[in-house]
Amino acid sequence: MNPKIWLSSPHMSGKEQSFISEAFASNWIAPLGPNVSGFESDLESYLKSNSYVAALSSGTAAIHLALVLLGVSSGDEVICQSFTFAASANPIIYQGAQPIFIDSEKDTWNMCPELLEIAIKDRIKKGKKPKAIIAVHLYGMPYKADQINSIANTYNIPVIEDSAEALGSVYKNKKCGTLANISILSFNGNKIITTSGGGALVTKDNNIKDKAVFLATQARDKDPSYLHSNIGYNYRMSNVLAGIGRGQMTVLDQYVIKRRQNFEFYYNQLNKIDAIEFLDEPGDCFSNRWLSCILTPDFKTRENIRLKLEKENIETRPLWKPMHQQPVFKDTPKYLNGISDGLFERGLCLPSGSNLTDNELNRVISTIKAYF
Repeated sequence: MNPKIWLSSPHMSGKEQSFISEAFASNWIAPLGPNVSGFESDLESYLKSNSYVAALSSGTAAIHLALVLLGVSSGDEVICQSFTFAASANPIIYQGAQPIFIDSEKDTWNMCPELLEIAIKDRIKKGKKPKAIIAVHLYGMPYKADQINSIANTYNIPVIEDSAEALGSVYKNKKCGTLANISILSFNGNKIITTSGGGALVTKDNNIKDKAVFLATQARDKDPSYLHSNIGYNYRMSNVLAGIGRGQMTVLDQYVIKRRQNFEFYYNQLNKIDAIEFLDEPGDCFSNRWLSCILTPDFKTRENIRLKLEKENIETRPLWKPMHQQPVFKDTPKYLNGISDGLFERGLCLPSGSNLTDNELNRVISTIKAYF
């Protein structure tokens, strides 16, 4: 059997070990320490825009804390992009709130601003104004932030910017992760940089960062005894994992370049095939191309290509199954236009890691061309 080609595997820079060794040598193994503050500082310097970063155990934890900080509680409604991974929506349930799913638009595959406003008006008419909006930069492509933010401001609803897949992407000269008052990042093993498992909450208000850190460390009050006036969470990133993140930050820009080169390679090799389409990059966007995706004519073609690649030991994945199609959310209110359903039926994510070799990329292309 041919060697495995992964969809998006971790890619170490070689510089992580020194930060990890320092953590062991100093015995800073707990969820605090110089690597944690250093990683936060590295991210703040990269994002700029007066960003304050709290390093956490996962992107999911960051979304959960964002909802807590915005006062979302039982019975509230939170608008969420339907075309996304479940981690964007699950924390809404953690708070006892109700997700309201919004379909996509075709230009970026992200939340449709027109449907967003329709949904807000309808929820208000039904007597329940949404408490927050979770918008996602899917596969690294920035969502229409100006339009989303304008609608949110009109109705005075805060936006949580889900940049789990978009570190390194840019919208109108602003880094993704800085386009809302509260944003989140993910450093899961398949992301553009990784801390094995981890995430971050990003905010423009240092007081919000301090509150996030407080809640993420079990909400322990400043008291010599173990005093708690609030419910807290064990969500802080460890000093060891933060050391991995510090090493990864040194190569983030290189990894963005490589992922974009992967996309260009696929595009140049496959765009002459009528049955394959790509998502163009809008003029005001710069995508990190976290995953390179193609659209096929129909479900059957997508599955035939996926299975042919699988037979060659090449990992691919269908595009995200929309949240409104998930059994766990079958009774959830939704505002649809059919776009995400079509994308799921037709779309396939190709191997996209920054550590892919030319030989591996050519194997992917050869297999797809052999199908056609």
